[in-house]
Amino acid sequence: MTNAQRLFYGSCFALITTALSFSIRAGILSQLGDELSLSAQQLGFINSMWFLGFPISMVIGGLIYHQVGGKVIMQFAFVVHALGIVLTIYAGSYVVLLISTLLIGLGNGCTEAACNPMIADKYKGVKMSKMMNRFHMWFPGGIVIGSLVSKFMTDAGMSWQSQIWVIMIPTILYAYFFFGQQWPKAKVAAAATLKGNFWAMNSPLFLFMFVCMALTAISEFGPQQWVGLILAKSGAQPMLILALVTGLMAVARYFGGEVVQRFNTTGVLLGSAILATIGVFLFSTQIGVMAYVAAIVYALGIAYFWPNMIGFIAQYIPKSGALGMSIVGAVGMFSTSIFQPIIGRWIDNDKVEMAAQGFTGDELDLMAGQATMGTMVLFPLILVGLFTILYFWMRNHETKEDTSDAESVAPSE
Repeated sequence: MTNAQRLFYGSCFALITTALSFSIRAGILSQLGDELSLSAQQLGFINSMWFLGFPISMVIGGLIYHQVGGKVIMQFAFVVHALGIVLTIYAGSYVVLLISTLLIGLGNGCTEAACNPMIADKYKGVKMSKMMNRFHMWFPGGIVIGSLVSKFMTDAGMSWQSQIWVIMIPTILYAYFFFGQQWPKAKVAAAATLKGNFWAMNSPLFLFMFVCMALTAISEFGPQQWVGLILAKSGAQPMLILALVTGLMAVARYFGGEVVQRFNTTGVLLGSAILATIGVFLFSTQIGVMAYVAAIVYALGIAYFWPNMIGFIAQYIPKSGALGMSIVGAVGMFSTSIFQPIIGRWIDNDKVEMAAQGFTGDELDLMAGQATMGTMVLFPLILVGLFTILYFWMRNHETKEDTSDAESVAPSE
């Protein structure tokens, strides 16, 4: 097996570790609360540690990537992943669970901080987009695997501790694949210096993408996080909706390279925003079987957001280096964290408004949930406008580059 293959497989198993830590923890939450007598608020704080550790280690990892190397960052990821898993299994208190979840979150952020720039440096052009999409397919793919494993083990009466042990399997596998491997050097010299990184990030294009990433992340994670509560009374099965969305995302990302080659990165992002807008709108208006149709449209819309936002930074702002990719990824996670309570408040307010209109019981929950989804349409809808600007911005930029190149090689008379 070649060095490139081992690095890529190691990256995939590291991302599967992240996905399993997300889905299996969600699956055991009720068992955890019952056994340790934890309130819903305490469980919420435990979950928040996962989202807190992620962006912290992403930013720090991006800052030090070219100084210490991706290999060292992933060695640290293995230590905190393994320690976090073991501490979770043997946790006897709320405080220990907070610490263990934070450690796992730090390991997850290290995975993004080290593996995104490694793929960007190892591959070029369309090949880089293809491998970036195939790497990121393992987050939704891993969520599907983790959800099924957790459901099977819970139905079989197996303990929550045994489910957490499952997360150790891909952790050990990624350590094996990374062991003794040589990580690639930066393709662009300026990308290896913090001065070059910060100079590149102080550009209108990077700042524009910074704003776009905040909106793409909440467009992806916002409806997904609340789909169970919002669609519970719609006649559709929320967990089937979630499985359908994440499963389709994984398949779509597998073919992401071919899609990007056909429509280019900016075209893919614009098309994704349009589909995501239609999908969320359908969620806000449809019930029963049509909710599954909405899930399909929505999944195809959000599937290409995260990997191609990272890929865009790597391709068009290469001097921002590992730090640029990490900053963009971190703002996506921070955005998700910030908007969650805002969405919750929208739901509460919509319930009050719908109750005032005379709705009660299941109908009240459904109408309020759909009203909130209607508000969430604004996230991808704004992106349609922003990505339209980006599409023509980049096309004009590339046209100027082509003209410049043609003039530079034109024969003199």
